[in-house]
Amino acid sequence: MSNKLSKDAYGGVHGKDYVPYVKDKSAKGSNVAVLIIGIALAALFAASTAYSGMKSGLTVAAGIPGAIIGSMLVGVFAKSKGILGKNIIQGMSSGGESIASGMIFILPAIILIGGKINFVEGVVTGIGGCLFGIGCSSLVYNYLIVEEHGKLMYPESMAVSETLVASEGAGDAIKFMGIGFGISGIINVLTGSFLNVVNNTMTFVGAKFYKWKFSMEVNPLLLGIGFIVGLDVALTMFAGSILSNFGIAPLIGYFTDLAANGSSAWNDASILVNQMDVNAISSSFVKYIGAGMMLCGGLIGAIKLIPTIVVSLKETLNARASKDGSSEGSSTEMLILLAGVVIAFVAGFIVSNGNITMAILGSIVAVILSLLFVIVAGRLTGTIGTSNLPVSGMTIASLVILTLVFVAMGWKSNADNKSLLLFASFMVVAISVAGGYNQSQKVTYIIGGNKKEMQNSFTIASIVGVVVVVGTMMLLSSQLEVTGADAQFALPQANLMSTLTSGIMSGNLPWVMIIAGIVMALFLFVLNLPIMTIALGFYLPISTTSIILVGALIRLFVEKMCKNAAEKEARVSNGISLSSGLVAGGSIIGLIGIVLQVTGVITPKVPTGFAASNGMAVVILVLLVIATTIPIVKSKVKTNEK
Repeated sequence: MSNKLSKDAYGGVHGKDYVPYVKDKSAKGSNVAVLIIGIALAALFAASTAYSGMKSGLTVAAGIPGAIIGSMLVGVFAKSKGILGKNIIQGMSSGGESIASGMIFILPAIILIGGKINFVEGVVTGIGGCLFGIGCSSLVYNYLIVEEHGKLMYPESMAVSETLVASEGAGDAIKFMGIGFGISGIINVLTGSFLNVVNNTMTFVGAKFYKWKFSMEVNPLLLGIGFIVGLDVALTMFAGSILSNFGIAPLIGYFTDLAANGSSAWNDASILVNQMDVNAISSSFVKYIGAGMMLCGGLIGAIKLIPTIVVSLKETLNARASKDGSSEGSSTEMLILLAGVVIAFVAGFIVSNGNITMAILGSIVAVILSLLFVIVAGRLTGTIGTSNLPVSGMTIASLVILTLVFVAMGWKSNADNKSLLLFASFMVVAISVAGGYNQSQKVTYIIGGNKKEMQNSFTIASIVGVVVVVGTMMLLSSQLEVTGADAQFALPQANLMSTLTSGIMSGNLPWVMIIAGIVMALFLFVLNLPIMTIALGFYLPISTTSIILVGALIRLFVEKMCKNAAEKEARVSNGISLSSGLVAGGSIIGLIGIVLQVTGVITPKVPTGFAASNGMAVVILVLLVIATTIPIVKSKVKTNEK
């Protein structure tokens, strides 16, 4: 077996012609030991992600931590399963984390509107969402994973794959991953995700007549993603950020300056419109333009994929699973999808308080919107990975539509709002799980694992995650009820969602912003530009897209410094391994830092003086760029390496 991933893993061949790392299609990765380890890690990551997400709004994708922890445990308890067993464990870890990353957006919002979380309601809606997300993703597996191989890079999937291969003793690959891990680990320990002794974010704001903002978070994980995805994707996303921060925000800022004294923001009565800075403008208005863009872009993308979905449905209905279970269509996939739909309607009747019309209509709308955004989530995961997946944007877009349906039907009471949020819980879980599932299946495709085996183990892990997350929230419910200065949990996403639904039901929402976003997406569509990639850059903070662009520019520099194709191929390969290490270090150290912070083991400091300045962030950026570029450029090219 080769000691590294082939160059074809990153494209250059049609997906159906790709030869995976493990060529034995009959090999299996799971046994009792692997499943027990996977379930334990799924529960661990579900609980820790739910806690840290509600505490600070920060979550870390579990694929890489799961791969590293799984590699150690498989070596002890299931050595015979090797890399395929490690792959199953990373997928199950991702399944538990994905559930938490979705549910923290919605379920706590029920408490914020004065309701109570019910265990049965939470579990039923969560399980329905995870089954539906997995089932829908299976319908477009062949398109997203196989047909788009090399076009959708799935950067975090490739980082997980590199991690798994490195765990097998991959020579140069493990060396460069180690360098990347060390660089990322040092910077993350020093900055906000851990000790916070130095500032790693530079921010420049125009506060007068032209309200603009440029920011860059010197985050090794994001820089690594930028190197992996390349210049085209990174530049397109950054273009969306330029439009948002230097075009739309200043335009809105011009008109807010003209607002009458005493006029307050639609979502916060304490903020006067004519005193809004660029940050308030972005969170109160610009973000909703981005949500409108993603709503329209997602709808257009789903319509384009209708032929693919129809073909996949026909293949699935007509399929007969082969002996190794690797057929493109499988009756299991259809059963999972149908189970999700059935549970969605069962959940509808449970949460609708006896309102049959609400149960049926709410379930239908939730299923249709989930189908739309599950497909979008799969594509976006292929662009930027799950760590940066804009679940909030897709949730906002779907929640706006669902809330409009409720308002049109006259369902505006507090009890109706709780029912609405439970339907939304189904949707957000489907969206979030779709990201984790597609990412895990891409790793399985690259490594050479069994698609159905990953599907089944991921499903088990997701169901475990639902039970653990709902249970965790119920245990913490008394603390979640506390708001204001004494609040133990920030609940940033849940506060946004409760504000959103209440705003729509009271008729107080910036509809012009959402409609403007839809129009902008239509404009991009007419020009045949990549709507979702631009919308993603528009919605994400420019601090994120700018550092991703830096990573892509480093790759461009490395390529330009190469004298021939062989040298270019070798050094880009080494750069990808190093970038995978950056992503792995950011994930592992970030997760440890969040857990230590929220449990009170460490107390982050507040940087002062130069350590808190933009200059400090510039110094870290320069050091990061030098530290990542030099090892790649100086790496020796083995001419006999295939």
